[in-house]
Amino acid sequence: MNNQELKDKVLQVLENNKVGTLASVKNNRPHSRYMTFFNEELILYTPTSKDTHKAEEIDENPYVHILIGYEGEGFGDAYLEIEGKAEIKEDESLKKQHWNEYMEKWFQGPDDPNYIILKITPEQIRLMNKGDTTPQTLEL
Repeated sequence: MNNQELKDKVLQVLENNKVGTLASVKNNRPHSRYMTFFNEELILYTPTSKDTHKAEEIDENPYVHILIGYEGEGFGDAYLEIEGKAEIKEDESLKKQHWNEYMEKWFQGPDDPNYIILKITPEQIRLMNKGDTTPQTLEL
């Protein structure tokens, strides 16, 4: 599989799966939680609150690990292992772009000062369980 084919398969997994785990570092140990992800090409975004442990952890160490795509149907489910660097974004247009009504449970609206977006820029993406040719690594 060439690099463009690999990128296309990675993008397909990202487009078809919106929930995954985000691991950050807390006290020099991994700390994981489920998150909802949106993507623009290979850049991932996830909403959260400014007052969470993950925001603190990313302030201290921006490197994260994401698992996304496994559907739990068996050993052949394709998924991604993503290593990247997270940034806390408070840009109003980005917050409005990723706002949806499901977030009303936690925030007053896209202008809520506690609502932030984590932007994750991948450094490496591994495609797993997608046929005999995986794992394959997309270096970025």
